[in-house]
Amino acid sequence: MCAARRPTRESADAQRAEGERSSSAGRARPHLLGIDDGAFDKWRDPDVPVVGVMMEGPDLVEGVAIARFPVDGDDATGFLARWIGALRFRPALQGVVLGGITIAGLGVVDVVGLAGALRLPVLAVNRRNPANHRLERALRAAALEARLALVERCPPALQISGGLWITSAGIDAEGAAALVAATRRKADLPEPLRLAHLVARAIATGESRGRA
Repeated sequence: MCAARRPTRESADAQRAEGERSSSAGRARPHLLGIDDGAFDKWRDPDVPVVGVMMEGPDLVEGVAIARFPVDGDDATGFLARWIGALRFRPALQGVVLGGITIAGLGVVDVVGLAGALRLPVLAVNRRNPANHRLERALRAAALEARLALVERCPPALQISGGLWITSAGIDAEGAAALVAATRRKADLPEPLRLAHLVARAIATGESRGRA
């Protein structure tokens, strides 16, 4: 039977330093799931491809998932919560990043509700200030005024380095900016979101195109 050995001060310091390095590495290379939808014809397509790409940091793809959601469908938040919650790589996730607060046209995502359901930080990223977006007018024109409450519930967007605007829930502004910074590489967008956009577009049209 092996006797327990009391750690020396030197070995304890080394273990502490190793733990700090591991923790720092985890923050520097977060596992982030980027989600975006594909292009669609509102008058022809019944649903839209929705793609999730999970990456470690800005350069390692660890998983891809594909689903479909009805055009202008209801309960986008519940759909995302169930879909993400059932993914094989869900336990490894440290955050979710969306390309705005809508999917499949006018499917409005409750960012706060999604963060609560997943118990994860949720970010919605825009290149322009979403406060100037015409979403409210579009919802009224489509007789979907009931979804305006979800828009109003959305936390205010903050601009970060690089010009992006971030709406976040389940994390403070500094932490949200750090997640984005840790997953950027080629473009202003976080790489998981950029790749999700490319894949979704290719599924919908046969080839990715546009600004990415």
